[in-house]
Amino acid sequence: MNLTAITSIFGVLLLSATVSFAQSKGSEVIATVGNKKITVDEFNKKYTDIKSQTLNPPTKPQFLEDLVRYEVGLQEAAKRNLERDPIVIERVQQETYKALLEKDLGPKVQKIQVSEAEMKAWYKNNPQVRTSHILIEYKPGATPEQVAEAKKRANEIYEEVKKSKRPFEELVKLYSDDPLSKQAGGDVGWQSRVTLVPSYYEAAVSGKVGDIKGLVETPFGFHIIKITGRNPYDAADKRQIRSAVYDEKRKQAFNEYFEKLKKNYPIKTNPSLIK
Repeated sequence: MNLTAITSIFGVLLLSATVSFAQSKGSEVIATVGNKKITVDEFNKKYTDIKSQTLNPPTKPQFLEDLVRYEVGLQEAAKRNLERDPIVIERVQQETYKALLEKDLGPKVQKIQVSEAEMKAWYKNNPQVRTSHILIEYKPGATPEQVAEAKKRANEIYEEVKKSKRPFEELVKLYSDDPLSKQAGGDVGWQSRVTLVPSYYEAAVSGKVGDIKGLVETPFGFHIIKITGRNPYDAADKRQIRSAVYDEKRKQAFNEYFEKLKKNYPIKTNPSLIK
């Protein structure tokens, strides 16, 4: 046998020994907690995962302590039969539901693309508007009588606004209950369908710049709205538009998924019981 052959055999044996050593080291037990053994391989895998998920990962000794505490907690929970606790059962069900959506819908949602044409089409029906308003508020939980009183006051102010020759900004300072916008003459800035209460937005987009709309009721009270601007697409916030179109397409994917899935189950609802 020549020297080359001997060297090759030695190299194979050395590599085999190195692999065996690595495998045996990986299967070594780094910690034992009750009946659970944590191997070096398991520790390294979990530590690699945690490092990829945080900017400030724990040290390896700290992480080993975390793993020990985790196993102690699991075993203590099992000893107390917490898997039967209603709160635990509900949380497990919630996580199971989320896991199903991630598995079935995750890949489809990740592939969603938003084109410029889709953004323009969406914006045509959902433009950004600028408004000023006078708010006549009623507090959350207000009684019907309190709401009626606020509406009566709002109507009186609205009639005054319609016939007044004073600038709208002055009337805001006289009558509005909104302390933030009041200092700016009622101006609430550029807003969109995704940043305004639906009833307020619908009133704002239903008129022309300069129009005054009222009364518009929202959870905050009654509004008298002056439309002061409407942004063209070129001046609008493209990031917000793209996000809105993306959300609509994602919602459509969810709706289609559940409409198909629901056909596999008998379902009865009684909406009349909703108050």
